[in-house]
Amino acid sequence: MNRNPAFLRTRQRLAGLYAGTMGLILLVFGLGFYRAIAHDQWQSLNRKLVTIAGTLHDGIEPALAEVGQVEPVVEHFLPGVVCVADKSCETAIAGEQRHIVGMVQQENYYVRFIDQTGKLLATVGQVPDYEQNAYSPSSEQPQTRIDTDGIAYREITLFLKTNDQQPWGYIQVGRSLTEYETVLHHLRWQLMLGLPTVMVLVLAASWWLSNLAMAPAYRGYLQIQQFTADAAHELRTPLTVIRSTIDFILGEPQLTEVDSRQTLKIIERQNNRLAHLVQDLLLLSRLDLEPIPLQQPCSLATIATDLIEEFSAMAIAAHLTLLAEIPPNDPFEILGNEEQLYRLLANLIANAIQYTPVGGIITLTLRRQSREILVEVADTGVGIPLADQKYIFDRFYRVHADRAIHTGGTGLGLAIAQAIARAHQGNIHLISRPNQGSTFTLHLPLPRRKTILENHNT
Repeated sequence: MNRNPAFLRTRQRLAGLYAGTMGLILLVFGLGFYRAIAHDQWQSLNRKLVTIAGTLHDGIEPALAEVGQVEPVVEHFLPGVVCVADKSCETAIAGEQRHIVGMVQQENYYVRFIDQTGKLLATVGQVPDYEQNAYSPSSEQPQTRIDTDGIAYREITLFLKTNDQQPWGYIQVGRSLTEYETVLHHLRWQLMLGLPTVMVLVLAASWWLSNLAMAPAYRGYLQIQQFTADAAHELRTPLTVIRSTIDFILGEPQLTEVDSRQTLKIIERQNNRLAHLVQDLLLLSRLDLEPIPLQQPCSLATIATDLIEEFSAMAIAAHLTLLAEIPPNDPFEILGNEEQLYRLLANLIANAIQYTPVGGIITLTLRRQSREILVEVADTGVGIPLADQKYIFDRFYRVHADRAIHTGGTGLGLAIAQAIARAHQGNIHLISRPNQGSTFTLHLPLPRRKTILENHNT
């Protein structure tokens, strides 16, 4: 296939189409996967931040008594070190029973307390250094802030009131986005390294799949080439004979009546050969393009009996014995085309007569097996070599070409028989040994009796 430029270009385009389509799908999937993971991580971070800030807010607000003053209970409520403005940092009592508050330490959160003017009152944890510490939130939603070192933080600010409902100030809870960005950074690298690796595999798979996809078309192309060459060869022989005969006639100034008749017989014989070849080719073309209607009840027993009678004279002339083994009182009915089935069996019998030497025996047998009918044509002829058996049903293929030419064969008889068998949802199998004969077995599916009765009534 790769030696043919047209098929090679088509295979390359097909492989490129496969790879491009899969690459686009992988790219969309990778981007979607990245966005989904990033969104999930972002939502998880926001939920934790809101939960912790809300818990601290609800626990601290009832203990606030005086505006701008951080009550001692706040220092004991928060774990770790609470740094109150203008005072030294003191170690507070850890609230081990408070799981959510404990996450402030475990996940590196920070807490800031500011009054309404933006003055810093107290902090917990590693508080980032913002260029502007004052912060008056417009909404109690998480927001992203950048410190002086360019590190991003996610922060939420909640309003605090004293226990007598006086505005106290704000509590700000936040955490660094470094871990979040690290996770996404690793994910991006995994996708950047993984997608090209997968694309290499996709390219290799696309090249292999394009070969599988092109193989039937290439086999068909080769078959058409072979068929065209064989048909041209078969047509050339009779045409050459006719042309040579005509040239001979034109070169002879005077021909006797005997010579004229003999010349015309040669032309007639070659013309008949051409006509049979064209008819066979048209039949094969019709079988390839148009399905045979299979609604006519056909008796294989009747067809076989008629064929035995028809070929008896030919068998006697060839000094052969033609036998039939047909069980009585069984019509062996199937749904099909009687004319085509007749031709199928006629080709098998004619082929057996042609390749069976003098004194041989040809036997036509009908029998039932499971849900099918078997028609066997067995001979004691020359047999078929094992290497030729897989080609025996190919068009124009002849095992003994010299003998086929002598008898006028075109190599289409078995190809037509197999095509008719397949048109009837059946098949022909061959068992043959050189110098021991051949057995062609036709397998035809047996329809339900109800179907046959319905077609008889119609």
